[in-house]
Amino acid sequence: MAAKIKKGDKVVVLAGRDKGRTGEVIQVMPKDEKALVRGVNIVKRHQRQTANQEGGIISKEAPIHLSNVAVADPKDGKPTRVSFQVLEDGTKVRVAKRSGEKIDG
Repeated sequence: MAAKIKKGDKVVVLAGRDKGRTGEVIQVMPKDEKALVRGVNIVKRHQRQTANQEGGIISKEAPIHLSNVAVADPKDGKPTRVSFQVLEDGTKVRVAKRSGEKIDG
């Protein structure tokens, strides 16, 4: 199955403490069905000092389940579902169900 959410997509969080926030996908983990979204689901981690890294409490993004994020519509930024469309030249593109706008390319 082709990925509906890819790295670099603008997504809207649908559930959880960051509901309504938007961000860019940094990484997608298809096996775990999770994604890292910049600035969303921030957690604090205690980091031990190493030779090349400073110690202390660092904030970083934790993975969020793909069911809790939706692609932001390219037209108005609201959450939308994604469908696929095969163009005349045979290429497959993702299309926003909300506006019919192409998401990539």
